[in-house]
Amino acid sequence: MANERILVVDDDREVVRLMRAYLEQAGYEVLVAYDGESAVHNLRREKPDLVLLDLMLPDRDGYDITRLARRDPSLAHIPIIMLTARVDDTDKIIGLELGADDYVTKPYNPREVVARVRARLRNQDAFLTNTLRVGRLEMDVDRRIVEVDGQSIDLTPTEFNLLHVLMQQEGFVFTRSDLIRKGMGLDYEGLERTLDSHIRNLRQKIEPDPRNPTYIHTVYGVGYRLTAST
Repeated sequence: MANERILVVDDDREVVRLMRAYLEQAGYEVLVAYDGESAVHNLRREKPDLVLLDLMLPDRDGYDITRLARRDPSLAHIPIIMLTARVDDTDKIIGLELGADDYVTKPYNPREVVARVRARLRNQDAFLTNTLRVGRLEMDVDRRIVEVDGQSIDLTPTEFNLLHVLMQQEGFVFTRSDLIRKGMGLDYEGLERTLDSHIRNLRQKIEPDPRNPTYIHTVYGVGYRLTAST
């Protein structure tokens, strides 16, 4: 963890100061940006290990920055945790569908944010070197590459982690709480809609017809399982 760098993006300098203190106390190196343009510059130049990103910024907002990062192959692997005063579920779902990995609503406990950062980074490093195959779906775990019919698919870190959990046990039915814990790295409730948004995004990327999934199947009242058959 000693070399892991966190980019904190917020136009509230007191929030940045507080988060920087807690993150540095936890052993992380902290980069800061107070507006969207500076955030983009730091992302491209520094390639941090994780971004804590405020949604409301004076120029480019957090949605725009997330969209940019997920479209750039050199940045797409970087986990993004959104920090915002917005509490509407619609805002959260939009952020997740754009590729954010987690969402923390202000006011928040800095210790909880540090715990989420630690869990997210631990999840990034938790995979062993191997290749998984289910049907025409292939995952190179070490290189964090997913291909469908030989075509590379760009996944966010959370999408990759969830797919990895599902592919490790083909046909096994995971409850939503299991997937939240194993694929998203935290034990906390109230994330069912967040999980469903990530699964919907995964289907859009890997399924021939997302409305009639070939791989990720819903087990109603329970959760999800992955198989290579309809």
